[in-house]
Amino acid sequence: MAKPPLTREQYLETYGPTLHYSPPGGFKTVEDYDDLVETHCCFCGQQCGIKLKVKDNSIVGFEPRYDFPFNRGKLCPKGIKRYLQGSHPDRLLYPMKRTESGYERISWDQALSETVAKIQEIQAKYGKDSFAMLSGVSLSNEKSYLVGKFARLALQTANLDYNGRLCMVSAGAGNKKAYGIDRASNHWEDITKAKVIFIIGTNIAECFPITTDYIWRARDNGAKVIYADPRMVPMARTADLFLPLRVGSDSALLMSMLHVIIRDGLTDDEFIRNHTLGFEDVVEAVRDATPEWAAKITGIPAGKIEQAARWYGEAETGMILHARGLEHQTKGVDNVVSCANLALATGKIGKEGCGHSTITGQGNGQGGREQGHKCDQLPGNRDISNPEHRAYICDVWGVTDEELPQKGLSAQEILNEIHAGNIKGLLSICFNPLVSLPDANFNREALNKLEHYTVIDFFLSETAQHADIVLPGSLHEEDEGTSTSGEGRVIKINAPVTPPGEAKRDWEILLDIANRLGRGQYFKFNNTEDIFNEMRVASRGGTADYSGITWAKVESNQGVFWPCPQTTELGRTTRNPTELDTNHPGTPRLFEGGIFYFPDGKARFNPVKWRESAEVVDADYPIWFTTGRVVSQYLSGSQTRRIGPLIDQFPHPKLEVHPRMAQQLGIQTDDWVTVATRRGQVIIQANVVNTIRPDTVFMAYHWGGKESANLLTQRALDPVSKIPEFKVSACRVHKSTPEEQAEGERVKALSAVTEKDIPAGYGLDARRQELRR
Repeated sequence: MAKPPLTREQYLETYGPTLHYSPPGGFKTVEDYDDLVETHCCFCGQQCGIKLKVKDNSIVGFEPRYDFPFNRGKLCPKGIKRYLQGSHPDRLLYPMKRTESGYERISWDQALSETVAKIQEIQAKYGKDSFAMLSGVSLSNEKSYLVGKFARLALQTANLDYNGRLCMVSAGAGNKKAYGIDRASNHWEDITKAKVIFIIGTNIAECFPITTDYIWRARDNGAKVIYADPRMVPMARTADLFLPLRVGSDSALLMSMLHVIIRDGLTDDEFIRNHTLGFEDVVEAVRDATPEWAAKITGIPAGKIEQAARWYGEAETGMILHARGLEHQTKGVDNVVSCANLALATGKIGKEGCGHSTITGQGNGQGGREQGHKCDQLPGNRDISNPEHRAYICDVWGVTDEELPQKGLSAQEILNEIHAGNIKGLLSICFNPLVSLPDANFNREALNKLEHYTVIDFFLSETAQHADIVLPGSLHEEDEGTSTSGEGRVIKINAPVTPPGEAKRDWEILLDIANRLGRGQYFKFNNTEDIFNEMRVASRGGTADYSGITWAKVESNQGVFWPCPQTTELGRTTRNPTELDTNHPGTPRLFEGGIFYFPDGKARFNPVKWRESAEVVDADYPIWFTTGRVVSQYLSGSQTRRIGPLIDQFPHPKLEVHPRMAQQLGIQTDDWVTVATRRGQVIIQANVVNTIRPDTVFMAYHWGGKESANLLTQRALDPVSKIPEFKVSACRVHKSTPEEQAEGERVKALSAVTEKDIPAGYGLDARRQELRR
C-alpha cells in the first residue's frame, strides 16, 4: 500500500518545502554569468518571454525579454522569481524506493526494473486498464504528445488523463460545441481594439497579471469594462460596471443578458443568418430569462443586468474573457456556450477587437490539451472515439485499431476507480492530485489503496510521498521543446542547463520504460525535435494542426499561431516530416470572414437550460464556499511554495470573510476560524474584507495537507467536460475553539522551513553538495 512512511515533521526536515532565497553563489554573482539564454516563464498560460543567466550549469539570475511581443519585458512576481527553483535544496537528484522507515537511494536500473515488473504483474493479473497514467500540462508539447503515445502503446492502457482536466476542458468542450475548434479566438492584441470588455469568472490581475496591460490599453482607447465575479477582485475595483454574482449563477446572468439583447433588437441578424445555425432554439431557451428572473438567482439588480447587456450589445467591438471561475463548475460547459451565444448573437467574433477567449491557466494548458494526453483525445485535438480520427493516428503510429485503446477515464474518475479497487497501479508525471483534485481525504484514501505507484517529478510533492518508486525528472529549463500560450502562439523553450545529479529528462525516462516493456519499436526518438516532427505529422488535418510549424520557424517569428496547416499536395499526403511544407503564416485571429470549423463553415448556437449547482446552501451548511488563486502562488504550489520571496508575499492561505459575516461570527482579521463542508474541515485564519459577497467565503487552493482548500471541495463533475466543481460548495464557519486554534498553529508551523535557518546536519547537506557538483 502506498502510504507515506514518514511523519509531517520528517518530510519537512528532509524534503521540504524549503524556502530558497538566492541563486548559487548568492546575488553578488548575478552579473557573473557565462551565458544568457532566451526562453519563457514556466508558470501560467501567458508564457512570458524571459532570459535566464547561466553559470556552471546553474541558473543564477534573469533579464527581461523586451523583444517578445506578448509581455515586452514585463513579468509578474512568479516570473521574476521562477529561476529560484533551479539549484534548489529540495531537488530530487536520484531514484528512490519507499521503505517502512523512509526512502532509500537506488540505481536507475533497479528503479526502472521494479517499475516495469510491477506494471507487468498488475496488468497480467487484472488487465491492461488496471494500470493508469496521470500527467500534467507543465510538460512541453513534445512531452505531452509522447505521454499520450506512451500510455496507449507502451502501457497499453485506456486510462490516461492530465491535470488540464482541472483547468481548460470546459472551455475546450464549449468552444468545440460552438465554433468547432478549441482555442482562444484572438491574439491578445485584439483586446486593445475592443470598445467593451466583458470579464466573467477570472481574477486577471492576480492570475494573469500581464493580460492586465492589454485591458488598460483598451481603456486608454475608450473601452468600457464589465466585470462579473463573487469577489471584487483587484481589476473589478476599477471596472465601469461590477456585477457581484452569486457563485454558480453565471449561466443565469448570461442567459438574461442574451434575453435583453434579443428583446432590444441588438442582435446582428445578417451575421446570424449567414454564419450560424440554431438561433431559434436559443431564442426560445432565454424567452423567460428576464433580468428580474436572473436578479433573484444571481443577486445582481435587474437594472445592472440590463445595462451590461446593452453596453455589450450596442458596442461596435467587444471581447468576452473568462477563466476558471466560470468553468470550474458542473455547469462549466453550459457557461462557456452561453458566452459563445452572446458573441454569436451580436456578431462580435472573427473580427479585429471582437472575440470570445478563455484565459489559459496552466503553463502549456493550451498546447497540452491538443497533443493527445487526455483520455478522450488523440493528437491534433482528434476525437479518440471517431473511427476516421483513429484510423489516421493508427497509420501514423503503425498500429491496428485493435491495438489502440478506446476512451478511458478522466482524472477524478481514475482516482474514484483506484478508491473502488478497480485500478491497481499508477504512473504519474508532473501532477499533484492530492492537492489539486477535490475531496482530498477521499483521494488520500485512494492513493493508499494502490498496489504500486511510480512518480516522475523534480520535487517530492504531497502526492509523490505516496509513491513506491520516485524517479527524478527535469525542470522546464532543463529540456528543449515548444509550448503553446493562451493566445494559441507556439513558442520555443530552450534548455540553458542540464538536469543535476542523476536526474534525467522526462522523455528519456519514458523511452527507457517503453523499451523495457518491449515496446521500443514505437519510440525511435533521438531528441525532442524528433518527437515534435512526428507530432507535426500526427496533428496534420486535425483542428489543432501544427504541421506547418518547425522549431526554426517558431524562433525566427517569435512564435507561430496554430492552426498552421499544409498548403501543398505533397505536404497533405506525405508521412515524412521533412517533406511537410512551412508556407502557412499561422492564424492569430480565428473565424475571419465568419468561417467556423464545422464542415459547413457555420457556428452553432447552443441552448442552455438553467439548473442549480450540484450542492447548494441549506440550514446545515448555509454559506457559499469558493476557491481561487493568489498572485505569488501557482496551482498546487509544489514549485512556488519552495521559493522564499513568493511565500513571504503570501505565506499561508486565509479565509476571506465579509465584515457582516465576521460580525455575526464574532471574529476579526487573523482570528482562527474552522470551515467545514460535508467532506472535511480546515482550521484557518480569517481575512475580513469588504470585497466579497456577504454570503460567500473564499480560500486559495495552493497549499496541501491540512491547509488544503480541496479538503472541502466536492467531486461532482460536469457531465460533458468531467471537470470538478471546485468553485461551488456549501460550508459552515465558526470561530475556532482553543484546541482547534492550537492545531491550526501547529499546522502553520509545519508548512515550510527557511533555508537560512537550517541547522547543521539537517539532512539537506548531501543533496546540496550534489547540486553544487
